Amino acid sequence: MAPLRVLCIHGYRQNGSSFRIKTGALRKLLKKHAELVYLSAPHCVQQASSEALEEENGPGGAEDLRGWWFSDVQARSFSAQQQCEASLGLDESVEAVREAVKTQGPFDGILGFSQGAAFVAMLCSLQEQKLEPEFSFRFSILVAGFRSACEEHKKFYSPPLQIPSLHVFGLEDQVIPDNMSRELLPSFRDPQVLTHPGGHFVPAPSAHRQAYQDFLKRFQSETKVSETRSGAE
Repeated sequence: MAPLRVLCIHGYRQNGSSFRIKTGALRKLLKKHAELVYLSAPHCVQQASSEALEEENGPGGAEDLRGWWFSDVQARSFSAQQQCEASLGLDESVEAVREAVKTQGPFDGILGFSQGAAFVAMLCSLQEQKLEPEFSFRFSILVAGFRSACEEHKKFYSPPLQIPSLHVFGLEDQVIPDNMSRELLPSFRDPQVLTHPGGHFVPAPSAHRQAYQDFLKRFQSETKVSETRSGAE
């Protein structure tokens, strides 16, 4: 049975390569079930001493910091807690995902971390509103996700999204506190939740293998991507 193909959306101040490194344990945990494909955000993020790092960068990530949108338009910076009327850069990020789907897809599902998880919720909303005909994600995994505090993003959160979703968050997360992740849950119909006792990272202990696999196996039993591949050959 072919593994599911999952598009992975990194957090703020990361990139596709650094996120791949940081999720090595998850890739190993799911290697029989999912192929993880990583995308980098189109926007460069400046390293400013006045800004607190939202994400730890990990090896190889500090040279090319990326983000999906900015909550502070003037400073070109982002904070999950920052209230704003309008954001900067979201359209270009949607276009980057659209291009990835065209050139590297199809994908069965989509996974996001932190700002990337908030972005995944928006992408799923665009898909269900039929505003992005290229998107055909069948499930979503949101790690340390949250509702955007930007006023113009409220349109993404109602009515509840029908796409199956798994929400993963740490009870000791100091960057995206668990209450912020819980506030995102009503935006999805029948969200599944996996909590862990740690902080701001993608958890992949063997104790969580069953939870991830139980969520994925119903999609793995279907053959949408493999059938699409066969038709293209």
